Amino acid sequence: MPANIIRLTGALLADPAAGIFAPFDLQLEDDRIEGIYPAGSLKGKAQGQEMDLSGCILAPGLTDLHVHLREPGGEENETIHCGLKAAAAGGFTAICTMPNSLRTADHPDVLRYIKDKAAALNLADILPIAAITKGLAGQEFTDMAALKEAGAVAFSDDGMPVTHSGIMEEALIRAKALGLAIIDHCEDLALKKDGLMHEGAISRQLGLPGISAVSEAVPIARNILLAQKTGGRMHIAHLSTREGVALMAFARSQGITVTAEAMPHHIRLTDRELLGFNTMAKVSPPLRGEEHRQAVAGGVKSGLLTCLATDHAPWSLAAKAKPFAQAPNGISGLETALAVAWDTLVVKEDMAPLDLLARFIVGPAQVLGRKPAALAAGEPANLVAIDPLLKKTVEPDHFYSMGKNTPFAGMTLQGWPVLTIYRGRVVMEKGRVID
Repeated sequence: MPANIIRLTGALLADPAAGIFAPFDLQLEDDRIEGIYPAGSLKGKAQGQEMDLSGCILAPGLTDLHVHLREPGGEENETIHCGLKAAAAGGFTAICTMPNSLRTADHPDVLRYIKDKAAALNLADILPIAAITKGLAGQEFTDMAALKEAGAVAFSDDGMPVTHSGIMEEALIRAKALGLAIIDHCEDLALKKDGLMHEGAISRQLGLPGISAVSEAVPIARNILLAQKTGGRMHIAHLSTREGVALMAFARSQGITVTAEAMPHHIRLTDRELLGFNTMAKVSPPLRGEEHRQAVAGGVKSGLLTCLATDHAPWSLAAKAKPFAQAPNGISGLETALAVAWDTLVVKEDMAPLDLLARFIVGPAQVLGRKPAALAAGEPANLVAIDPLLKKTVEPDHFYSMGKNTPFAGMTLQGWPVLTIYRGRVVMEKGRVID
């Protein structure tokens, strides 16, 4: 059977792991990169299919460290199939699924179900994150070794913080023995109390109970110290506060093995989005004040926060239409993440494109203890092409995700993925997913 050859010409190649940002042509053969060639040398060749990517940036496919796919158990809000189509639309070729589906990913059978279904769909890799404790209850440990054998790439009780410091210390020790990281949702529930949004002028204006920045900072500080004590690998999920950024700077100054991720909505939006009791902007951790937004965006730009992730949390419009206190937290983020980050940090704040891409490619790989994806002969043909000048308006009705819940509806953003290739197959072209 003849090889499937695709020639990608005219693009700027962006390989953040290798520090390459220059014009080259790329040739794919079946599911691998066959080679990189001088710009223009593959143009017009008779062999295979040519795709002209003039004006685009071509990079390794993106990895999302933080995704909630509701299946198994919550298929009325999202299925694995729809979630993977949303990933392809957003330029992601690998997504890490959090364990807090209705059927918790605390048993190897759940992980095998997720991985087998993803493999059959052939749209992107799913790298499942397994639960630290059974039922996310924070009491009895899961069988971490068996979960790793079934495909777990890290451990987290995300959706629920690990409140018991002794449990967290032991989790770090056990995960370290397996060579994997612990990911924690940092929230002190005793300090959060009945809070519904960020504590500040807007919460007082709306008359809603607030969530202080300290409620995030306290567990971050604890986790940093436990990582220092145990030598385990700690990753802070969805960091949202100025205090959290300062604590990460402390950890780095002490050489403590702690990493953190930021979300596109936290680097772009503030708690002003909740005026009018806008449940589309209700998220956990909450959108915060401008000083926090600036600090988190600055942490991403400087590399103190090494990862950008979506916290993709799809919900039905009916669920989000409930009164503010009852409406669930979450934003459907896979399809807008790159454009929000690009428009915010590259277009408006002059961040280097290669550095931004590193937060979606190199940072996640480091958290998972993996070699970052690269553009080199023999590497998997998982790629994304980005048009850095393309402006589009966010239209949630056109999302592939079942979750149309986004505070970005109607916003025009610059810098969108226009091509996603997974294992040598085009799975998205010009916004259309090819199933």
